Amino acid sequence: MSSRTQHTNQHLLWRAGFGPNAATVKDIQHASSKQIFNTLLTTSSTLPAPIQVVSNDLEDIYTRFQNGMKPSDLSKEQKKTLRQESREGVKKLNLAWLNEMINNEAQLREKMSLFWHGHFACRIVNFFFQQQLLQIVRQNALGNFGTLLKEISKSPAMISFLNNQQNKKQHPNENFAREVMELFTMGRGNYTENDIKEAARAFTGWGFNPKGEFVNKPFQHDTGSKTFLGKTGNFDGDDILNILLEQKQTARYITKKVYTYFVNEKVDNDKIEKLATGFYQSNYDIQKLLESIFTSDWFYNESNIGNKIKSPVELLVGIRRLLPMQIENEEVQLVFQKALGQVLFFPPNVAGWPGGRNWIDSSSLMLRLRVPQIFTNADEFAIKPKDDDDTSMGQGGEMKNKRFQVKTTIDWDSIIKIYQDTKREDIIPALSNLVLQTTNKVNKELLEKYTDMSDRNNYIKTVIVQLMSTPEYQLC
Repeated sequence: MSSRTQHTNQHLLWRAGFGPNAATVKDIQHASSKQIFNTLLTTSSTLPAPIQVVSNDLEDIYTRFQNGMKPSDLSKEQKKTLRQESREGVKKLNLAWLNEMINNEAQLREKMSLFWHGHFACRIVNFFFQQQLLQIVRQNALGNFGTLLKEISKSPAMISFLNNQQNKKQHPNENFAREVMELFTMGRGNYTENDIKEAARAFTGWGFNPKGEFVNKPFQHDTGSKTFLGKTGNFDGDDILNILLEQKQTARYITKKVYTYFVNEKVDNDKIEKLATGFYQSNYDIQKLLESIFTSDWFYNESNIGNKIKSPVELLVGIRRLLPMQIENEEVQLVFQKALGQVLFFPPNVAGWPGGRNWIDSSSLMLRLRVPQIFTNADEFAIKPKDDDDTSMGQGGEMKNKRFQVKTTIDWDSIIKIYQDTKREDIIPALSNLVLQTTNKVNKELLEKYTDMSDRNNYIKTVIVQLMSTPEYQLC
């Protein structure tokens, strides 16, 4: 099989997942892109089990809530425990989901979940609400966009984050109504300020109870007539969401965002319009939209390969997929996320992470290039996090001016045996094809200056690490 086939197959695995792993390298070299995509669909077809990481103390308090206890019934000490345990719970949830991205065969589902995690950005330090929101995202990631939109809109996490709990008759809060149009469906410029005001009236009364269940409070709902996007009626929140889904602009907006995330930041308006039409006519079938993209010939054009800057999560997960490793102190991955600018469950704002070139600045690029060395050589590193306790996940003081070290055990044999029959002079070209997605390859003579040539195994190990430490590896 040609190196071009391997190149395009890896393109698919990086965009529809988090890159190749050691176990599938041979498959990449001997399968068609269609076969690989069908495998991605099959492995992602089963609905995921919830990720649950709860301490006994937190579980005890949550059980009391389910049995009718109110937050006001908690003692001062219990409230403190709840805050501390919930913050720790979000950290554990972060690492547990990261492990799913690394090890779960459902690569397409986890990758699409990461996309929706940024699209429906939500930053709230409530472990149960975040856990519930993540399950909504992962369960509906490849399903129907309308269902996903409605379930997220009614989640305690989003209601709390966008202040709809305070949206009441005669005192409407416009925060959720504005963001559901600007960021979740149609995009800015496709509605009026009056549409926001009328939609906010329709969402009055949407809230949640202490058990974390959605409730519609009729005594807080504005039952008057509203005019929204040219339609008039006694609308409630569901009506507003349905009207938004009726707008083809919603399909167009979502399609464009999917295209720029999975294909190319340079948009092709003709392709987006065609994809959006299909998405709209399918009643917002997410999987069909992705199939239209990943099975098209143009997706594999050279202009779409190796042009995307990996997000910090894609970078970390991709390294760990190709180099099977156990990390003794897994929590250090939170430090990497913080230093590189993408902490799961802590987006910078309601618009999520901007992505693209925004991932790179002078300090983050230097650390990005060092990450493979840190993972494989147990190198120490230090960061200077911003004094933002939210995005520091409560570790702002702990992180400042502290040195960190990753303690790993790497299964190098699983990679080395793949190249056991490869001629010595062909090892660098073969590994370059595996590690790098760009057409620009690293100079062989220059690379060998920094490799351990004492024996074949060390040669392969150090070539891989050096390739991962290049600017080219930042692209996929």
